[in-house]
Amino acid sequence: MRVVAALLIREMEARFGSKPGGYVWALLDPAAHVFLMTIIFQAIARAPALGVSFPLFFATGYIGFQFYQAMATYLNGAVKANRSLLSYPSVAPVDTIVARYFLQLGTTAVVAIVVLGVIVAWMRTPIELSWPPIIEAALVASTLGLGMALINNVMFLKYALYEQVFSIVNRPLFLISGVFFLPDAIPHPYREVVLFNPLVHVVMQFRVGFYSEYRAVGLDMPYAYTFAFLTLFIGMLLFTSSSALLRSE
Repeated sequence: MRVVAALLIREMEARFGSKPGGYVWALLDPAAHVFLMTIIFQAIARAPALGVSFPLFFATGYIGFQFYQAMATYLNGAVKANRSLLSYPSVAPVDTIVARYFLQLGTTAVVAIVVLGVIVAWMRTPIELSWPPIIEAALVASTLGLGMALINNVMFLKYALYEQVFSIVNRPLFLISGVFFLPDAIPHPYREVVLFNPLVHVVMQFRVGFYSEYRAVGLDMPYAYTFAFLTLFIGMLLFTSSSALLRSE
């Protein structure tokens, strides 16, 4: 615990403390994305796919997705960034992952509270939040991101080409994970194809907590749980079996 706490402080200093307004940028990035999507879609549509607020619709989709995307992106470089510290016997490769996991989870949670809180406060019609689906979606998404990061930290070191391939495959996830649209509104048979993506279910569940009228047809959280924990198990197995590789220079 002491090692993880020390690494957490080090990561906070490196990520936010060394940049002017470092913590502010963590808020401005998602806010800018939501604002840009709102401007674009307000110009081409009269109403959002759900509810009456464009900012809330896109913020719930974007931030719900970010619990996975930001987690996986930040954790993918955990071992490489702390390679020099792994020469100390008391520092294990998994410590770097755990420290970054808690930092990113806390950062995304704070961003979600601030950005969504401001949007909800400015809405003319008050909404009733349901916290269980919001928290559930965030934890499943971050678990999936953790599992992918455990796999990627090993695979990036083993195969240089894999990193490029993963980047190409991972990039369009933002477009097909239900951030811009409601998956349950897509006609058959394309809806069934989209629902194979576990992140679609995460985003749908995240939105359930903000929209009491949302029925989320096709939502299957057991599928998302299975995918997330299977990925985590494979990642832990691969990470544990590659301890010598992760420590090597």
